[in-house]
Amino acid sequence: MLKRFFPFIDWFNDYGLESLRIDFVAGLTVALVLIPQSMAYAQLAGLPAYYGLYAAFLPPMVAALFGSSRQLATGPVAVVSLMTSASLEPLATAGSNGYIAYAILLALMVGLFQLSLGVLRLGLLVNFLSHPVVNGFTNAAALIIASSQLSKIFGVYVDKSEHHYETIWRVIQSAIHYTHWPTFFMAVFAFAVMFGLKRISSRIPNVLVAVVLTTIISWAIGFQHNTTVDISAIQSPRVHKLIEAFNKAVNTIEQYSKARKEVAKALEKAHRSHNILAVLDAEHDANVLIINMERAKHHASTYRRKLRYLLFEGTEQPDGIKFYIKGELPKKYQSDGRIWRIKVGNKPLKPDNLLMMGGGAVVGTIPRGLPSLTMPKIDLNVALRLFPYAAIISLLGFMEAISIAKAMAGKTGQRLDPNQELIGQGLGNILGAMGKSYPTSGSFSRSAVNLQAGAVSGMSSVFTSLTVVIALLFLTPLLYHLPQSVLAAVIMMAVIGLVNISGFVHAWKAQRYDGIILIISFVSTLAFAPHLDKGIMIGVVLSLLVFLYKSMRPTVASLARGRDFAFRCTNVHGLMECKYISMIRFDGPLFFANASYLEDKIMEIMRTKKTLKHIIIVSNGINDIDASGEETLSLLVDRVRSAGIDISMSGVNESVMEVFKRTNFVEKIGEDHIYPTMEAAIKGTHEEAHRDGEEDICPLIMPIPSS
Repeated sequence: MLKRFFPFIDWFNDYGLESLRIDFVAGLTVALVLIPQSMAYAQLAGLPAYYGLYAAFLPPMVAALFGSSRQLATGPVAVVSLMTSASLEPLATAGSNGYIAYAILLALMVGLFQLSLGVLRLGLLVNFLSHPVVNGFTNAAALIIASSQLSKIFGVYVDKSEHHYETIWRVIQSAIHYTHWPTFFMAVFAFAVMFGLKRISSRIPNVLVAVVLTTIISWAIGFQHNTTVDISAIQSPRVHKLIEAFNKAVNTIEQYSKARKEVAKALEKAHRSHNILAVLDAEHDANVLIINMERAKHHASTYRRKLRYLLFEGTEQPDGIKFYIKGELPKKYQSDGRIWRIKVGNKPLKPDNLLMMGGGAVVGTIPRGLPSLTMPKIDLNVALRLFPYAAIISLLGFMEAISIAKAMAGKTGQRLDPNQELIGQGLGNILGAMGKSYPTSGSFSRSAVNLQAGAVSGMSSVFTSLTVVIALLFLTPLLYHLPQSVLAAVIMMAVIGLVNISGFVHAWKAQRYDGIILIISFVSTLAFAPHLDKGIMIGVVLSLLVFLYKSMRPTVASLARGRDFAFRCTNVHGLMECKYISMIRFDGPLFFANASYLEDKIMEIMRTKKTLKHIIIVSNGINDIDASGEETLSLLVDRVRSAGIDISMSGVNESVMEVFKRTNFVEKIGEDHIYPTMEAAIKGTHEEAHRDGEEDICPLIMPIPSS
């Protein structure tokens, strides 16, 4: 009983010092990959890099302690990070305090959803995400993730568009206008190090080596080169006017935002008082505010883009550094050799405190110490808006985790409990949310590292979490100079493994409709990005429609003897049919949605075979039947026999026979017309059906090809 609530007790059966040593080495090895990856994935999720370390603190340990897999490495992963960003961007600005609070709330909701499914033994819900849908989504997500890092690789800044492909086009335009080459070459160097070391030996922590080398280079060459100046240092009245216009537009947005909150309160009050006129007035005011806010956002975006496109040359003068638009530097001054840009975000620029960038972007200051453990603030309105995303992330994250766990269990021989794994992942996200984590899941790459390092038990994940704790307490200052472009390279390198072209081919070969669903899921995910939920929902709906269609129109096969003397489908194997007996096999449960389909097929056979004397319904594939199915069979018996043709059944299983007995169908068709096997059915009907017949060799007795 104790092991049911604390499954990790099983770890310590025959667990010795040697096992502890192996788990320690494995845990440390995984941590060396996890620390840089988690920071990169946090930025993919739209969070400051150090929130990745918070997500790598509690979830790996808790998920391992209460899950069923001993080698699954939990923490920040690419797809879940991308889904987190897609979920939260409509609600708040990436990286803002509100955005961070919503990300933590989302982790709590995902955890509660997964825990509930695990406790209620509902892990089977993950089956609604079919492999073609997940494969199509994952391949599209890999391309979206990789392309989303291009702005950091080139060192450019752009506003996000409504569609991801529009954002990428903006990045390309900005990169053509200006690429920060030191940033680009830093990313290329990181790629080369990771790829080269991976080719040399998979045991070398290539990500860590790339991060350490580029951080040292960044510190040594002064990769980041920023300075704060007064607006008077910019020698261009046109730029001053642009900054003023931008600030005015941003401030206007904030004013409209505050006004909209007041209108929302008034609308809610009007609804409560059932005052129709007040509701109409409030809705009108809200619509006007929305239009004005969108107009202000458009103006702010236009000014921000113009400011970001401005390139400056700096020159040292007696009263400090001055900046001129590139190409407008007076000949009497000498340039400092750098290209400078104004750092422009979503907030108003401070005229007396403008940040000028003359170098590359780095991670910057990471707070030292562990996050405080507190319950996330729950906003019911936000929670309701996040619920669909939480459900999708829960199922998608769990499917990723359980797929990885099953793959490893196939190598280790370990028994997995999907519902226990749901409990582990759920508790990992719940306790992680209390430690300022965003949603996490099982990682394929880190789990592979864990398995390759020989991890014996989940203690390796405990050591991984402890290593992250040490990093948070003592090593954060060392990460200050880590280039952002290197984190982008880490992400792009990691998602290469998500691309699975063979999955398209395999799905198409297995069933053409699976291949079509996969392609549609892939294309729709790309088209609707960053609204990734739409791509998944389209795939799920298509899968359900195909399932319903196949349930409504199951295979109805006419049988004859094959060359191996087994009963085969006449159409598939090109076999002759008996003139007097039709053996009809129905593959699937007989219920309200497909009962009429069976009736239509039998009526069609009766119309086309004028010499037909007996119909045998082969029922081995009918594993369930409802009232509609039984009623159809009952009416079918009457219709067939009224046409002078007899009807029998074979291979009726126990559950279906119980229904037949309760509804008196057995008496209707006759006990002597229900045969245990197909052979018995032929033996019992063949002589009577072939009396006075002209068939020398019956295809139900001997195999006869149609040609």
